[in-house]
Amino acid sequence: MSENIFDVQNITFGYDDLTALSDVSLIIKSNQRIAILGANGSGKSTFLRLLDGLYFPAKGTISAFGEPLTEDALQDDEFAFRFRRRVALVFQNPDVQLFNPTVFDEVAFAPLQLRWAKDEIKKRVGETLELMEIGHLKDRSPHRLSGGEKKRVALASVLILDPQVLLMDEPTAALDPKSRGQVVDFLISWSGTGKTVITATHDLDVIEDIADFCFVFQNGRVVGQGTPSEILADRKLLESTNLLHSHRHTHDGGDIHSHDHLHRFHEHEHE
Repeated sequence: MSENIFDVQNITFGYDDLTALSDVSLIIKSNQRIAILGANGSGKSTFLRLLDGLYFPAKGTISAFGEPLTEDALQDDEFAFRFRRRVALVFQNPDVQLFNPTVFDEVAFAPLQLRWAKDEIKKRVGETLELMEIGHLKDRSPHRLSGGEKKRVALASVLILDPQVLLMDEPTAALDPKSRGQVVDFLISWSGTGKTVITATHDLDVIEDIADFCFVFQNGRVVGQGTPSEILADRKLLESTNLLHSHRHTHDGGDIHSHDHLHRFHEHEHE
C-alpha cells in the first residue's frame, strides 16, 4: 500500500477576516500526480503553502509522511531538515524565489547551505541545468531572463535537492507556447517511482498530461474530485466553478453558435 504523503483533515485558514480554506480534508499518497483545480480565489495557492509548511491551519490538522506538520515541529532542526529535503514548492511567480546574481549561483544556493562538497555541487548544478535545458544560461542574471527561462531556473533550484514531493503553483501561467510545452514535458518526465507531483492550476488543457487525479476547489472548499477525464466530462461542475464558460460567435451566413472556452484567470498572491 502506498505511503500517505499528506493527510489533511478538516483544515481552515484565513487572511485577517477572509476565509481562504474551510473544512478541507483529503489524502495524497506517494507517487501520485495530483491537480488542484480552481479559479482565482478558490484557495488552491494557499493550500500549497500549507502543504509546504509556510502557513499553518487555524483549525484542523496536516500530517506529512506520517508526522504532524506544525509550526512547533518545524522549529525542530532535524524535522525541518528532513521535511525541506523531501518537499519543494515552486511559486507561480519565479521572481519570488530568485535572488542570486547568476543562474549557477541560484541553483547552487541550497546545496551550499547544506554544506555539500564543492566538487559535488559543481557536478550536480551542471547536471540539473542540463536537465532543465538551461546550461547555456549559467552565467546570466536570473532577473534578465524570459518568463519561461526564469520558471526553469526556479525549478532547477529546488530539483537539485531531488525532492520526493514537488508542489507547483500555476506552472504554465503567463508562458509562451514553447515554454509552456517545456514545463509540461518536464512534469511528465519527472514524475516516476516514489515521486509525487501536486500542481495547482486552472489550465484544463494540461491536466490529462500532468495529473492522474484532481481535486476541484471553490471558495476554499473541495467541491469535486476524480480523474482528469471524469472532471473534464463534468460540464456542470466546470461551469459552476468558473473553469468553463461559453461564448457566442456569429459564423459566416449569420448563424450564431455557442462554444466552450477554458477560462484562464490572472492569479493573485493571496488566493
